[in-house]
Amino acid sequence: MKLPASFKRAAAWALPYWTRGEAGRETPQDLFRVLYFGWLAAFTLKVLGSAWDVSWHFKWLRDDLAPPHLLNSAGTAIVVALTVIHGYTGYGVDKAALRLIQWGTGIFLVAVPLDLINHRVNGLDITSWSPSHILLYVGTFFMIAGVIRGWFVGAPPGRERVVVLGAFFAFFLENMHFPEQHQEYGILSLGAWDNGATYAEPILLQFAADQMGRPVDRTMMAGFTLPVPDYLYPVYAVVGVLSVLVVARRLVGRFGTATLVAASYVGFRALAWPLLTFTGFPPSAVPFFMVVAGLLVDLAFLVRVPVVRAVLGAAGVTAGAYGGLVVQSAVMGSVYGAIKGQEGLLGAPPLATPSAVWAGLGLLVAWLAIEWATGKRKLREAGATARPVVAPAAS
Repeated sequence: MKLPASFKRAAAWALPYWTRGEAGRETPQDLFRVLYFGWLAAFTLKVLGSAWDVSWHFKWLRDDLAPPHLLNSAGTAIVVALTVIHGYTGYGVDKAALRLIQWGTGIFLVAVPLDLINHRVNGLDITSWSPSHILLYVGTFFMIAGVIRGWFVGAPPGRERVVVLGAFFAFFLENMHFPEQHQEYGILSLGAWDNGATYAEPILLQFAADQMGRPVDRTMMAGFTLPVPDYLYPVYAVVGVLSVLVVARRLVGRFGTATLVAASYVGFRALAWPLLTFTGFPPSAVPFFMVVAGLLVDLAFLVRVPVVRAVLGAAGVTAGAYGGLVVQSAVMGSVYGAIKGQEGLLGAPPLATPSAVWAGLGLLVAWLAIEWATGKRKLREAGATARPVVAPAAS
């Protein structure tokens, strides 16, 4: 079979780079861009798959070859290829970035068969908070952290460096927030049940009921849709998810970074909402409160003293996040309810407001740790001593 001319040109360009080398190797600029745009493509496929995946599992029984899984698998194939390329050639990464990428990819690949075994042994496992699922997020966490490190220390200054770094942080935010989509879908599925409707197919509901040893009733639906304590959603969102915005603002170093990263993710979720619902899949609450929190993170960085910034920022961001969740649930749910007769459809998961104290303290600890780890001196040292040399593209 005759190969396309474009494939031959691509192979002729790439093959000379396929040589063994250590991490930190001088990397031609055009190769560096191709590698990291490959990462952008891989993470895009994974995000598209994961956005569909949660909705799919609130409607159908699990299927290993479901379309969302196939999208994720395509992204995973690119990830594995890029990990091998970085590891063999040493191009585009320093040692720290390479180790993070390799460990993350390795953990993810181990988690996949463990998750399949878990489903074979234990049956339905719709909760995003199960151990095998968490292992997938942990692997992706280290993987994206390594990619961010590689781009941060290797990309030449300029607008592209800032934009791509922000995009990687948006993917990082999505991975951190992913398990919380269970509650965002769950609260609306439970609300639909209370309004005499169901999103899930009867076979899925019966399967879940059989596992719980109950009939298909509201108690079963509550256990199926909201199986975790009410405090978990807001506390994890504030401490775990919003910390990503603090890191993004600190490393990118520009006002508006946290807001734009949060708005990018929320905008994607808002766009996916009608695409899923109009094709018959269950809807989810959209975490609009993140945009408010992102703006408050940016405002906090107007304070020059790191410790004061962390204290004021943690208090303000926590109050803004909890307040946003309260308003989102009350106002947006009522507006949509008045139109559709389904109260709370665009609301928010149950909110245990007393947990705000613990969420705020947790964010304060995380913020102080971020300030210490990303101090200006440490950032300069990272750029000076860990930067892979990116040579100009050949003319």
